[in-house]
Amino acid sequence: MALWGGRFSTGPDEAFKQFNDSLPFDYQLAEQDIIGSVAWAGALKQVNVLNQQEYDDLVAALNKLLDEVKANPQAVAVAGHEDIHSYVESALIDKVGDLAKKLHTGRSRNDQVATDFRLWCRDTAEHILEAIAELKGEFIALAERELGTILPGYTHLQRAQPVLFSHWCMAYVEMLERDESRLSDAKNRMNYCPLGSGALAGTAYPIDRQTLAEGLGFTGATRNSLDAVSDRDFVVELLSCASISMIHLSRMAEDLIFYNSGEAGFIELSDGVTSGSSLMPQKKNPDALELIRGKTGRVFGAFSAMMMTLKALPLAYNKDMQEDKEGLFDAMPTWLACIHMAQACIKGIKVNADKTLAAAKGGHSNATELADYLVAKGIPFREGHHIVGTLVQMAIAQGNNLEDLSLEQFKSVHSIFESDVYPVLEIDACIKARQAQGGTSLEQVTSAIKYAKKNSK
Repeated sequence: MALWGGRFSTGPDEAFKQFNDSLPFDYQLAEQDIIGSVAWAGALKQVNVLNQQEYDDLVAALNKLLDEVKANPQAVAVAGHEDIHSYVESALIDKVGDLAKKLHTGRSRNDQVATDFRLWCRDTAEHILEAIAELKGEFIALAERELGTILPGYTHLQRAQPVLFSHWCMAYVEMLERDESRLSDAKNRMNYCPLGSGALAGTAYPIDRQTLAEGLGFTGATRNSLDAVSDRDFVVELLSCASISMIHLSRMAEDLIFYNSGEAGFIELSDGVTSGSSLMPQKKNPDALELIRGKTGRVFGAFSAMMMTLKALPLAYNKDMQEDKEGLFDAMPTWLACIHMAQACIKGIKVNADKTLAAAKGGHSNATELADYLVAKGIPFREGHHIVGTLVQMAIAQGNNLEDLSLEQFKSVHSIFESDVYPVLEIDACIKARQAQGGTSLEQVTSAIKYAKKNSK
C-alpha cells in the first residue's frame, strides 16, 4: 500500500507506478534508511511518543532488517514497493505489526530521504578519499623508483624541455591532492543532518535535533527546514569533485597512452591492464586507460544532468529531485573504479629509461639553456632567443643536435660563444639548472616526494 494512499479513491495505473517508483535504484539507500530510522526511534522515545518496550521492539526489528538487506540488497530492489521508505515500513510491519506505523510520527519522506542520501554520500566520499590516497601513494612510489630517469617534457605535444620522469609523477600527485582537498571540503559541508525538518516546515515534536544529528555522526543539524529538504548542493558538489578528478585521470590516461605507443615507447603497461586484438596478434592495447578516458564523459553527463534538474526548482521538495540519485549512483562507483584502475596501471608500469633519455636529448630541448647561457653573458633574452633559433635551424639542416655543433659554427652566429657552452648543453645540466621551488631538478623533486609522503601520513 502506498504511504499516501488515503487521499485517493483509486490507485495509480501501472504505467504511472513504474514511472513514479524509485525502489529499483534507491534500494541502495536501504542501510542508511534503517540506520536513520533507528536514530528517529530514539528521538521519539525521548519525547515520549514511544515507550521503552516499543523502542526496544522497533530497534530489534530494524537491526534484524538491516542484517537481511546487507545479506541480499538486490532482493530489496525487486520487492515492488514505491521507494525505499515504503519498503522499510512494510518490512517492519511484517515484523512488529502496527507498532511500525508509529515510527513515522513527526517525520516526512522529504527529511528522511535527504538524511539517507547525505549518509550515503558521506560514506561514499570516505571510500573515494581512501582510494585517492592509495593512488597518490602509487605515484609517489613510481617517482621514487624512477628518480634518475629523464623524460622529454612537452607543450603542444612538441618536445619542449627535459624533465625528470619523477617530476611528471609528482605533477599528478599535486592534482590528486587538490582532488582530496575538494572532496574533504564537500564532505564537511554535507555533514549536517536534515532529519527532523519534516516535509518542509519542521517537526511539531520537541525533538533535540542536535543530539539526533550527532548520534548519526553529523557535525550538527541543519538550520532551516525549507532548505534542508530541498538542498542538493551536496550532490552537485560531489559530482563536481568527481568531474574535476576524472579530468585529471583522463589527462593521465592520455599521457600514458602516448608514452605506451610504438611511436614513443617510453613505457610498457602490465599485461593485467591491457588486452589484445582479435585480428592482429602483435597488439597490446591500453584498454584500461582508454576506458578511464571514455568514462570521464559519463561522469560529466551526470554532473550536467543534476545541474539542469535543479536550475529552476522552487522551494521546497519537488519530485524532480528523484532524479538526483541515478546519476550519482552511477558516477560515484565509476569514479572509484577509475581511481582503482589508474592505480593498477601505475603500479605495473615499466619505464624504458634509454628511450626516454634519447627522446629528451632529441628535439633540441636544451635550446632554452642555450638562451640562458647567452643571458649570463650579458645578451638580452630576446636577442639570445633569436640567436638560438638560428643555431637550431643550422643543427636541423645538418641533422644534428645543438651540442653536436662545432665551436666555429657557434661563433659564426655570434662571437660571444666559447667552449664553456658545451657543459651547459648536457642533459644533466638542463635538469640541474631548474633549482627554484617546484622545478625539475633532482633536489626539488626529491623534496617534493618527501613533502608528499609526509602529508600522506
